[in-house]
Amino acid sequence: MLPADDLLHIAATTVGCSAVVMVGAVLALLASSRSSILARTTVVVVAAVLSATVSTAAAAYEMFLGTHEVVVVGWITGISAVVTVASAWLLLRGAIARATRHLIDSARRIAEGAPVAAVASGWQEFDRLSIELADTSARLSDARAEVQRLEEARAQFFAWISHDLRTPLAGIRAMSEALEDGLVERPMEYVVRIRGKVDTLDRMVDDLFELSKLESGTLSVQPQVVTLLDLVSDAVVDVRAVAAERGVTITHEGVAGRQLWADPREVTRALGNVLSNAVRYAPAGSVVLVRARDDGDGQIVLSVRDEGEGVADEDLGRLFDVGWRADAARSGDGDSRATVGAGLGLAIVRGIAEAHGGRVRAERESDGFRLEMFLPSVDAAGMTAPA
Repeated sequence: MLPADDLLHIAATTVGCSAVVMVGAVLALLASSRSSILARTTVVVVAAVLSATVSTAAAAYEMFLGTHEVVVVGWITGISAVVTVASAWLLLRGAIARATRHLIDSARRIAEGAPVAAVASGWQEFDRLSIELADTSARLSDARAEVQRLEEARAQFFAWISHDLRTPLAGIRAMSEALEDGLVERPMEYVVRIRGKVDTLDRMVDDLFELSKLESGTLSVQPQVVTLLDLVSDAVVDVRAVAAERGVTITHEGVAGRQLWADPREVTRALGNVLSNAVRYAPAGSVVLVRARDDGDGQIVLSVRDEGEGVADEDLGRLFDVGWRADAARSGDGDSRATVGAGLGLAIVRGIAEAHGGRVRAERESDGFRLEMFLPSVDAAGMTAPA
């Protein structure tokens, strides 16, 4: 057992030598801040081995060993240091090269828009980075797909809206030319029909303006206490003529006695769009039911149910998208009172419901199709209904 003084002396010598070597390593790392991971890791490995070597040599010298013993210790520590550094460098070079090569390849593929998968390299930090790159790749892929979908929807929307605007314009041109050439026996009939086409264009432009406010978030609703029955009655008046032409009956259930905290103009517009959609595609001679119920969460569910087929289950999520139509061939000229054919009506419904803090939902049933709006009730708004 060495005396305590000798142990303290050896410890002090070792700490001093190690401190000097480590200071040099820190300076080397600072000077090589732009170097590769392999080079900086090699500096750390060399510093660790050199610290042990120098400390061993210094301790051997201070123990007053003979020249032969000191030389032997020197050769042993020197050869061991060279072999250790060389082995560590070769191992690190291969492992780091493989890991960094994969990461660089992943980054390049992400830039090119290709998906990448995480690959285990055996290095925890590199593996985490590989996982993050794979997750980023997946998110970017989803984002690109969404952008592509929106771009296609935008192009399709403009194609449809151009067609739906051109149709009444073509009718107006043809009828006005006939009037101008004096080829019409009863001019007033043509005047009335032209007025109807103008009204159609006016409603479509108005819907486009409404939609632009909804999409930009500039729509300002003015909620107040309103009687639901009054809103339903006003919306039914707007579609009554079309419903009568098709023999469709509009009834209501659970509407009387309920009150909303909503903007009456906007909710009437939304309900009118839903009713127009229901009447438009309901079978002739069928019944359209407007129903109201509480959802138990402070909202009133206002639903419109028709006996039509509705849309396919896979398209329910797109029903309220701007410009979407289940059938690209159908246009808005069949019903001058609705702009659903342009893919605007239900998108406006969703925007108005969300502007009131509500939402919309569509469901297929065994014998019909139902669209629902969730709107705030007077009780949920903390208002007192007028006596």
